[in-house]
Amino acid sequence: MSVVKKLLSVLLVFALVSFCSIGCSKKEQASSEGPIDVNICALKGPTAIGMTKFMSDVDNGTIKDNNYNFSITAAVDEVAPGLVQGTIDIAAVPANLSSVIYNNTDGGVEVLAINTLGVLYVVENGDTVSSVEDLRGKTIYASGKGSTPEFALNYILEANGIDPENDVNIEWKSEHAECLAALTSDENGIAMLPQPFVATAMNQDDSSRIAIDLNEQWDILQSDESTPSAMITGVVVARKEFIEAHPDAVNAFLSHYNDSVDFVNGNVEEAASIVGSYEIFPENIALLAIPQCNIVYIDGQDMKSKLEGYLSVLFDANPESVGGSMPQDDFYYISSN
Repeated sequence: MSVVKKLLSVLLVFALVSFCSIGCSKKEQASSEGPIDVNICALKGPTAIGMTKFMSDVDNGTIKDNNYNFSITAAVDEVAPGLVQGTIDIAAVPANLSSVIYNNTDGGVEVLAINTLGVLYVVENGDTVSSVEDLRGKTIYASGKGSTPEFALNYILEANGIDPENDVNIEWKSEHAECLAALTSDENGIAMLPQPFVATAMNQDDSSRIAIDLNEQWDILQSDESTPSAMITGVVVARKEFIEAHPDAVNAFLSHYNDSVDFVNGNVEEAASIVGSYEIFPENIALLAIPQCNIVYIDGQDMKSKLEGYLSVLFDANPESVGGSMPQDDFYYISSN
């Protein structure tokens, strides 16, 4: 082979190696997205509890794979606009609100996971109620008329053969705090309350006790179903555009979130301290409330079956409570990883 041919061969090999290196480098850059901004919002209450360790780890620099920006709000009407406008990427919201947002945005959000099961309890100042049947003929203070607390209570009463209109006297209050005040001022009072108002009642009056766990009653009613639903308080949703643009960031978020929930459930005292530090509610109340808040992390097909069943109960009670129609399959985020 002539010197010229050898030189050409060497140059050709070099060119091919260089081309492969450039191509491989571009492929690696395309598949490994660097840290991105992830804007996360949670409502002040039980649905925020599960992410508090996650928040704390971000604040102290333990988690830094992405730029996670957390906000806690007491105004539920701030969340939907934020998701629509893109200022919020991921949010912890009431279960039925997730469906309302989905319907109002033509499928613009997906549910990533269930984060809170039922937090409703029947609380009594006394010892006359130990079953749903014991509520017959009683007066029950409650709030949430025309919304999910009423629908859940009616579902459980009716399934136990109790007519909510005629067999019990439900005295509806405008808000949970008013309901709590009515309970504490009645020495024989009975009320349906969510956490942390249950913990607050028990903290204020030693005679107050949990008489019925409505989450447990729901599970009993669903036990014979082929795909049992669950009473669900809160879920985590994300904008569909964000999921499609940043799948790795979404899966990283979910991994951190899952770890955070495990920590909260396994370390109640420390979790209560963190909840108090973020002013979600006071530490002493959090310490009592967390074990009854049913903080969970449920994703995938299990999430879909439980949430779909719960939303169908609400839909049957009032279609508008879920946004007018049941969500389609694209509402439920099922990761391929």
